[in-house]
Amino acid sequence: MNKSADNFFLNGCGRCSLGGTPECKVHTWSQELDVLRQLILDSGLIEECKWGFPCYTHALKNVVMLTAFKEYCGISFFKGSLMKDEANILSKPGPNAHVARLLKFTSVEEIVQVEEHIRAYLQEAIQIEESGQKVPERKPTESIPEELEQQFENDPILREAFESLTPGKQRGYLIHFSQPKQSKTRSSRIEKSIPYILKGIGFHDQYKFK
Repeated sequence: MNKSADNFFLNGCGRCSLGGTPECKVHTWSQELDVLRQLILDSGLIEECKWGFPCYTHALKNVVMLTAFKEYCGISFFKGSLMKDEANILSKPGPNAHVARLLKFTSVEEIVQVEEHIRAYLQEAIQIEESGQKVPERKPTESIPEELEQQFENDPILREAFESLTPGKQRGYLIHFSQPKQSKTRSSRIEKSIPYILKGIGFHDQYKFK
């Protein structure tokens, strides 16, 4: 176990104001996260801490990550779109998700029911990394600003949080981000909105939390 990752299980990712408080989402799923953590460690993956979350690597490549949201906790597969998903238990973070796939849980019992599938999926994800497979590039889209795509590349947690938003909330942010003509202004708008996106708050709802 990685000492820097331990802090996530105690205080959360530290990326919002709830970190280190009883309201932090990791406390809602503490038992579930502990079980998932052990299953991942049993697979032989190396535990690190990236973007404030426990990230598990193989040969220095990101394979899976533990996540905790308001409605669920789970395992996020970095190249989940390449997996066979023979048990049909993977889901997209959101309708526009291109790469990541999730195993979502709301109880320890749910985890136990599919434990063997989880172990098999972890090994499949490791094999995909060893094979050197790459996810096909997404076709360019005018709806997602280049500056936001760059943020997604640097921060998978942000991508996952954005793709978990409802289509309406996503559209609100994309319109807001795309309006400025200057890249600097677009980047500034994105930076200011990141804390709200991570909390699942839509652009038009931000004023309620200011």
